Order: sequence, then structure tokens, then C-alpha cells
Amino acid sequence: MTDPVLFIPGILSDARVFLPQIVHLGAKHAVHIATPAQGETVEQMSEAVLATAPAKFALVGHGLGGAVALDILRRDMDRVTRVALIATDPLAEAPAIAAAREARIVAAKSGRLKEAIAGEFPAESFVPNPWRPEIMALLQDMGLTLGEGVFMRQSRALQRRPDQQKTIRRAMLPALVIAGEHDPIAPVRRQDFTAALFPYGKLVTIAEAGHLPMLEQPEAVTAALEEFLNGPLMLRQVKRKPV
Repeated sequence: MTDPVLFIPGILSDARVFLPQIVHLGAKHAVHIATPAQGETVEQMSEAVLATAPAKFALVGHGLGGAVALDILRRDMDRVTRVALIATDPLAEAPAIAAAREARIVAAKSGRLKEAIAGEFPAESFVPNPWRPEIMALLQDMGLTLGEGVFMRQSRALQRRPDQQKTIRRAMLPALVIAGEHDPIAPVRRQDFTAALFPYGKLVTIAEAGHLPMLEQPEAVTAALEEFLNGPLMLRQVKRKPV
């Protein structure tokens, strides 16, 4: 029996950010979407997601969704069969980044949500290609649909997110980290660090992609997820017998 897959979108995003993967993987897996819109901390968001999640599931999270996925592991690791993190930083937010985020919160609170969205995802977050304007237009539409209240709660959650290194080190389950080769928000080196923290972690770098590889290079991300979800469920270290 295949695992249900629980997708958790990042800030300002809904199910559409994973649409190519949902369409393909949904043929073999029960797919669930949990937008982190309730609560003002990652911990509150993970609690809300767990309340409606299947009994056992595979997790796929992007950005803030990845932070929520890590907190789900901290809370109830036994329910998670495997985890895939995309553009996810496992560390607490740096003060300089939190300060820049505060300016976007102020803009949203002042009725300038479009400006805040553009600041959250500037054009240089994505690799230049013919469909970059479409991706940015989709981000605007998703963000405006969710509204300023969700944006401010999600921003506060990112500012206050906990350091999850201890959680990752004790996560004895298959783990995949997907990084956009040219992601300036969650650089490959940070995601390589994340993969190395997992006892059974693997890094896949997506060429010609930035912060949203799921939309920038959907076929490559879908293939990586499909291979991962079809991989062995339990990984064990082989111990040598004494001679």
C-alpha cells in the first residue's frame, strides 16, 4: 500500500504551488494539502496540520511548509513515513532577515499587500526563463487570495521559527532535501547542510531553478519525489558481526 502524501505549501502559497506534482503523484497516492494559515507560530501551525492529517503519511514541505513539516517530526515522528523538504532552512531566522521581513509586514498592514508579496519573492528569486512572469503572477494571485492576515501570521511564524537541528538528527526515516541550483533565499549550501544532518538524508539539486523548483522545473522535481516515495520505507544501518 502506498503512503498518503501530505503537501504543505510555503508562505503566500496554496495547493497550486505543487500542482504539477499533485497531478502526477495523485495517480498512485492519496494526496492531502495543508496550507499553514492557522496560528502565529510554527508550533501552532504544525498542531493544526496534525489535527486533520492521516494516521500515517509522507510529508512534502516548501519553505515555511518545510519548517512546519520539521515541527511535525518533533511532535509526532511515528506518524511520518518519510519527509521531503524543498527550499527549507532548519535554523532559526537570522536577525537581519527577520528585520527585512518586518518591513513587509508593515507594508501588508498598511494595505500594500501586493508590494509585500513582490518583496517576499523578487524576480531574482527565480531563474530567468519564459515562464518566470507567469510564476510571479501566480504568487501574486495566491497571496492576494490568502490575504494580509494569513501573510502576517505566516511572516511572524517564520520570524519565530525554532532551530530544528536536534529534531533532524533523531529523524530515523528516509529524508529528501530538494534545492534549486540558483536559490538565493535558501541556498544550496544550507540545504546540503540540512541533508547531512539527517541520518538518512539525501540532497537533490535541481538545475536551472531558483526558490520554486516545483514550478520552475516541475518534471525534475516530480521525478525526484516519485523516486523517493517509491524507495525503501525502512532504512537500517548494517552492523558487522564480530569476527
